[in-house]
Amino acid sequence: MGITINGVTVETDENGYLVNLEDWTEEIAGKLAEGEEIDMKDEHWALVKFLRNYYDEYQIAPAVKVLTKAIAAEQGIDKKEASEFLYGLFPKGPALQACKVAGLPKPTGCV
Repeated sequence: MGITINGVTVETDENGYLVNLEDWTEEIAGKLAEGEEIDMKDEHWALVKFLRNYYDEYQIAPAVKVLTKAIAAEQGIDKKEASEFLYGLFPKGPALQACKVAGLPKPTGCV
């Protein structure tokens, strides 16, 4: 399986996640987002960058609770509002969809 951009095919797994994290580019992220029916806006990109930075530091994608807490602290809102914000950006699950778009592995514990 894979996605093709400008004649170059990038390998994905059976769930559409990149097989090789180093293949990720913003252009590939846009194509992955299209497949998830997400129209990328500044808020989406900010979350994708947060996830990629987190992964670079910890070598794992954050759990939804960790992500929600970080967004709440960053935006000065409570965790319920942060959760609603995240699900507004990635309705099928902020961990699943956002990690896919960010080119990260499927988060542990996500089905």
